[in-house]
Amino acid sequence: MHPDIGPLLTLDVHQALLAARDAGALGLQCSLDLGRSRVTLKPEADHWRLGERTWPYAGTCKARTIYRWDGSAFDALARYSGALVKLVPTEWGAPTFEIDGIKMLPTARTCPYADAQRKVTLVRPTGKRILDTCGGLGYFADCAVRAGAASVSSFEKNPDVIWLRGFNPWSPAHAPPGTVGASLTLTQADIVREIDHLPDAAFDAVLHDPPRFGIAGELYAQSFYDQLARVLAPRGRLFHYTGTPNRITSGRDVPREVSRRLERAGFRVQPAGDGLLGERL
Repeated sequence: MHPDIGPLLTLDVHQALLAARDAGALGLQCSLDLGRSRVTLKPEADHWRLGERTWPYAGTCKARTIYRWDGSAFDALARYSGALVKLVPTEWGAPTFEIDGIKMLPTARTCPYADAQRKVTLVRPTGKRILDTCGGLGYFADCAVRAGAASVSSFEKNPDVIWLRGFNPWSPAHAPPGTVGASLTLTQADIVREIDHLPDAAFDAVLHDPPRFGIAGELYAQSFYDQLARVLAPRGRLFHYTGTPNRITSGRDVPREVSRRLERAGFRVQPAGDGLLGERL
């Protein structure tokens, strides 16, 4: 369990605690940090114990929800500020998050963190200055730092997503923008606006993992891709997650549209899994 976050409960963990209590078990091994580590708990009649500390059983515990200890009760890791932003458990340990019920990371066939690892390798991050346009839970950024990136400048527009990161054991630590020598800085800002102020050729690689087109079409605009090309050094690499969210329902081929726009911006483009890999010409 992460000492700064405290215990995190999911329905599976809570049900296991109740079953152990009802069976009279002396202890239960489980994870209180979404699979990062395992501890032994002692279930008792009206609470459970970890070492010298005790916590009550959760009054409500629903599927697809993660609960944190807020000092008096277990509360869902979710916020509503015009949209419901929620941390969601997965079978892989590393959580995803949703905005108004729309899942932001792929989880059906793989762990979202492992998925980020594979995509980050495509831009060959070692020794590079990397722009992370849509930071989310920070998995791209963390994988780039661990792979030896010289620096990662990450931007995230939604303050509630940054709030979720503070309780997610899989999210990386970060420094404020402008911190000298920091390997990962996180700026709460809209990259569509901030990119105008970034210097030419300031980065050697870009990781672009935007929400789907219907939610954030500005992140797929030709004008934005032109700016990505400007801030990327020649021969710099770009990974752009696209998915295929509208192909079945509308016949729209988002990856094809994006590929054409990136080519017009000055990239050589090829398909790469559920996204596109570009090289700045």
